[in-house]
Amino acid sequence: MKRPHLNRALTLEAPQRVNDGAGGFVESWQPLGTLWAEVTPRTGRETAQSATAVSRMSFKITVRAAPQGAAQRPTARQRFRDGTRVFTIQAVAEADRAGRYLTCFAQEETVV
Repeated sequence: MKRPHLNRALTLEAPQRVNDGAGGFVESWQPLGTLWAEVTPRTGRETAQSATAVSRMSFKITVRAAPQGAAQRPTARQRFRDGTRVFTIQAVAEADRAGRYLTCFAQEETVV
C-alpha cells in the first residue's frame, strides 16, 4: 500500500440525543476532533427522495488509525464535516496490515 496523502482537515462528529423538553429527543452532532484525511471520490448517482432529486456520491476517506474505543477512531454512523459538506460514514476498515491507517467508506448527499 502506498502511503496516503493526508491533506484535508475533517471534523469527526458523533450523533447525540438531546432531550427536547416535551418527552422526546432531538438528534444533534457533537464534534470529537479534527483528523487529517485523504478524500478519494468513488461513484455517484442521482436518486429521487420525496419527489426531490438527490445527488449521492460515495467516497473513500483514509485517516491515521487510532486504538479501538478511542474518541478519535471513526465508526459507522458517525460523520465527517468539511465546512458545509457532510460525509456520513457507512463502514470502517483497516487500510494496511500494520494497522497504521483506516479506510472510511462514506456518502455525501446533496439536493439537486
